[in-house]
Amino acid sequence: MFKRKIITLSAIMIAGLMTFQANVSADAVEEKPYLSLGADLSKDQKSKVLELLDVDEKALDQYNIVTVTNADEHKYLDDYLDSSVIGTKALSSVLVEKRDKGEGIDVTTKNITYCTAGMYENALTTAGVTDATVTVAGPFNITGTAALVGAMNAYEDMTGEDISSESKDAATNELVVTSELADQLNDSDKAEQFLALIKEKVLSDDVKSESDINDIIDECSKDLDITVTDDQKAQIAELMQKINKLDLNVNDLKEQASKIYDKLSDMDIDTQGIFEKIKTALSSIFAALSGLFN
Repeated sequence: MFKRKIITLSAIMIAGLMTFQANVSADAVEEKPYLSLGADLSKDQKSKVLELLDVDEKALDQYNIVTVTNADEHKYLDDYLDSSVIGTKALSSVLVEKRDKGEGIDVTTKNITYCTAGMYENALTTAGVTDATVTVAGPFNITGTAALVGAMNAYEDMTGEDISSESKDAATNELVVTSELADQLNDSDKAEQFLALIKEKVLSDDVKSESDINDIIDECSKDLDITVTDDQKAQIAELMQKINKLDLNVNDLKEQASKIYDKLSDMDIDTQGIFEKIKTALSSIFAALSGLFN
């Protein structure tokens, strides 16, 4: 009877990489935060990163530590970024802490110049990450595109749940597309909102065809007064086709990235897909009819 309450924890160390796998009950929360460190940090750089993450270097035994290598970064980013952009050293570091169920994802960045907190939140929801506080830091100003890899790896180890390669690929793809769009628009907020809005509408109506996705992109472009090139439109459509295959729950998505969707609501932007609108309208009609007979 009490076996369900038991938490089984195994630790295996291979070539300096410590990986933790946990079998936990649905309501259990890992006590130790997870710290993902870039493998190529110098001693001084590591100290700087730990300071930014508010981690006491003398108390590292209070954290579960994983290491991300430059090879890990290239594995997920090579399809979307030039190797020269990714670089030859893994420096991005991430602190991941589990939050209570329903609290969503909260991201803070330090010394990250290219990717914003909202971009990470969007991408992490696509990866299936839930209820986590994530702090991303670099030893000096860095783009931060590779930090997503560390965040996903740390989350896997913290929860004992594997993130599929398809989910990791879609999340990485989304981060890069959003970052590039933000650079072109010179407006990171609009880029975050644009991708989040398109994603919500595609998932709400289970839109699969490229032409239908393009219609949604056009609609969202008008809503947010954004102009995208044909190439960007094609990239976004391809990304949304990937995302629609991940079996994501749209309500969970909006809960986890609530900051972004709350902003859209405050702007009076309609985030409902057409089928969701029909469902809402029918519910209102049935409620009205029911009232006539009460």
